[in-house]
Amino acid sequence: MNNSHPTTKSHLFHIVDPSPWPILTSFALLILVAGGVSFMHSYKFNHYILAFGVISVAYCLYSWWKDVIKEGIIDHSHTEPVRHGLRIGMALFILTEIMFFGVFFASFFKSSLSPVGLLDGVWVIKQGVWPPPNIKVFDPFDIPFINTLILLLSGTTVTWAHYALEERNQKDCVTALGLTIILGIFFTCMQAYEYYHAGFKFTDGIYPSNFYLATGFHGAHVIIGTIFLIVCYFRARRGDFAIKNNGHLGFEFAAWYWHFVDVVWLFLFTFVYIFGS
Repeated sequence: MNNSHPTTKSHLFHIVDPSPWPILTSFALLILVAGGVSFMHSYKFNHYILAFGVISVAYCLYSWWKDVIKEGIIDHSHTEPVRHGLRIGMALFILTEIMFFGVFFASFFKSSLSPVGLLDGVWVIKQGVWPPPNIKVFDPFDIPFINTLILLLSGTTVTWAHYALEERNQKDCVTALGLTIILGIFFTCMQAYEYYHAGFKFTDGIYPSNFYLATGFHGAHVIIGTIFLIVCYFRARRGDFAIKNNGHLGFEFAAWYWHFVDVVWLFLFTFVYIFGS
């Protein structure tokens, strides 16, 4: 009996090899969330649980990302049908993110368009005002406006990087990616500064809850997008994107994600900061 296996595939699709990273990443995320809840409630050993969760997630994502890059660069598994499927998957992922933010905006509009001042059981006996009188809101044309300009500029630089990549201009691509990363980090620092000087806490009412939930979730996406771009930056420096038929999927998805983050912020700036104030 001949037990030899053919060395070539008769199809263009990628049969994924067994990988430990999906299940390990799930457990790492569970630890991270548990650490976050422990930290917010000041439970015992909360710092250690949170730190272990962060390190675990970072290691799993690094290892998983490395395997996917190897599949595309070394194994040449990302054929055109595979790339098409991955693009559909990324588009559906962004669609689910839009639904996430849609829920946050729905909560914000429900609270702001019909604020409740006093309840008697399920009956509204006194209509409230928005924003609540005990809340000192942010000036939308101070730090929020600066952050808007930062993200709009970062959208321009990531488009520049994409254009340079298409033109096989590695130097400009690396430069533009570096500028985008710096702008993303600067945005995060400005957001942290705004939170630090906020005159209200998450538990101070419906306005702070909506504000921190929407802007904080967006801030987490900015951090994730920045990490995504950092990976692309080092890959661009290494010359990964110059390889023929690689498809530049990693950079393409990072650019999609970053533009999505930009658009969401424009809605947050318009409705939460300007309309909400």
